[in-house]
Amino acid sequence: MQNKNKLLLYFFILLFSFQFFPKTAISQNHYWVFFKNKKGTGFNPYEYFDPKAIERRIVNGVSLFDSTDFPLNADYANTVANIADSTGYQSRWLNAMFISGNDLQIGLIRSLPFVKEIISIEPVIAVTCFTDEPGHNEGTGTDLTSEQLSSMQGEIFAERGLTGKGVRIAVFDAGFPEVDKHPAFRHLWENHRIIKTYDFIRKKENVYGHNFHGRMVLSCITGLFNGRKLGLATDAEFLLARTEYAHIEPYSEEVNWLSAMEWADKNGAQIISSSLGYYFNRYFVNQMDGKTSLVSRAARMAAKKGMLVITAMGNEGNGNWKYLITPADADSVLSVGGINPSTNIHISFSSFGPTADKRLKPNVCAFGTATVASSDSLQVASGTSFSTPLVAGFTACVLQKNPGFTCMQLLHEIEKSGNLYPYFDYAHGYGVPQAGKIVNKDNKPISPTFEMITRGDSFHIMIDKKWLSKDSTGYLYYHIENKKGYLDKYAVLSVEKEDVLDIPLNDLKHGETLRIHYKGFTKEYNLTKNK
Repeated sequence: MQNKNKLLLYFFILLFSFQFFPKTAISQNHYWVFFKNKKGTGFNPYEYFDPKAIERRIVNGVSLFDSTDFPLNADYANTVANIADSTGYQSRWLNAMFISGNDLQIGLIRSLPFVKEIISIEPVIAVTCFTDEPGHNEGTGTDLTSEQLSSMQGEIFAERGLTGKGVRIAVFDAGFPEVDKHPAFRHLWENHRIIKTYDFIRKKENVYGHNFHGRMVLSCITGLFNGRKLGLATDAEFLLARTEYAHIEPYSEEVNWLSAMEWADKNGAQIISSSLGYYFNRYFVNQMDGKTSLVSRAARMAAKKGMLVITAMGNEGNGNWKYLITPADADSVLSVGGINPSTNIHISFSSFGPTADKRLKPNVCAFGTATVASSDSLQVASGTSFSTPLVAGFTACVLQKNPGFTCMQLLHEIEKSGNLYPYFDYAHGYGVPQAGKIVNKDNKPISPTFEMITRGDSFHIMIDKKWLSKDSTGYLYYHIENKKGYLDKYAVLSVEKEDVLDIPLNDLKHGETLRIHYKGFTKEYNLTKNK
């Protein structure tokens, strides 16, 4: 009680000094106020969390009494609220609250003894990262409805009854119009598999309006139209969150994303599928380090809570930005790139890795052009926005098969299922996830598809005749990995003859690794180890 009286006295002194300065005299800005502790707060996880969240924490070895789940100290929050011009979201995870105020107000708040840090938020508006519009198509005129799933060997999951049953997925987007009446989602309503919804912009539960993007994304996870699957997780449960305006991106959308993350955690999400991201005009490429942006920090925290965040790399591959967008840069999220259905290699718009601190991204990839739910039927659309939910549906099937997997075990299992694994590069990651690698754990050795021959001063790559494609083009992937573990060079070559590639020995320095992949077989050569 004595400490509380001191706090109130301190507040009144500040308030008295504040009276002499009108609020309108100084411009308003946005800030995060971080507190030093959560002294005196109480928490009952069994009252706060959905039972599914309790179960997920137990599986992942997460304490049910983690202080990051405790509410903010009410006295701290109220003191700041009485000084600030306005207040917004209070984040348990960050022990922080979002406010607006002028320089004088922020100066007073900064002087409070329980305030740890104040971070200014630039009031910028960025063009949305979406390039997906109805009817936009690249590289194919075929019916993709079955191909987008067969590329991941989805039929193998279907044969074994793996449909994401019992797995809870949260989807963050800009709205879900017609999802409450579209035939592609009838199975969700009939089986009560939409558990909760919330619009974090309007502060209402109804999310069935606004931008079409969310409807298309959701269909790539769970859509079922006239008996044909658009996504693999037709029996999963869903939490639907509207966090975006879509056409503009005020910073508040990152706040909404964080709010939705904590909401999804509370309501038992095991997987987060987010085809959203932030970049130009808010961040620089060198800030794509997994630590700078609010959403990347939130994504990393989600992993600590046992939730796997699956997020889009972005659609900036053929633009000026070129690289991944945040939160795809976070180290514990599964970032998804796009491939062209006609070639099965990188689709032009898919953003490239690595992160600013040279970590591998994307982790995996999937079709960047897909069949999705239109307002009342189906259409074709393009973007890593659709690669991401395709992989989210795949991941739900993996978790159904392995309910004891931790978040990180699940992430690594998806990586190892990639059709290029253990090869990787910054356009494809480990490739397209394959159901066969998940359900068939026989680990039979893969027959060599090429030879790596040293002749004179070069490596000579010769394709085995029986592996040359007669009816379609095959692709050979190769990279040079330096001693620090990141790639100095990578490329994809069309294979039309046996003699496909010569690499000068001088291209390899001591400690560097040449790795080559063709039709499931990977071979590597390290100049130091093989000398």
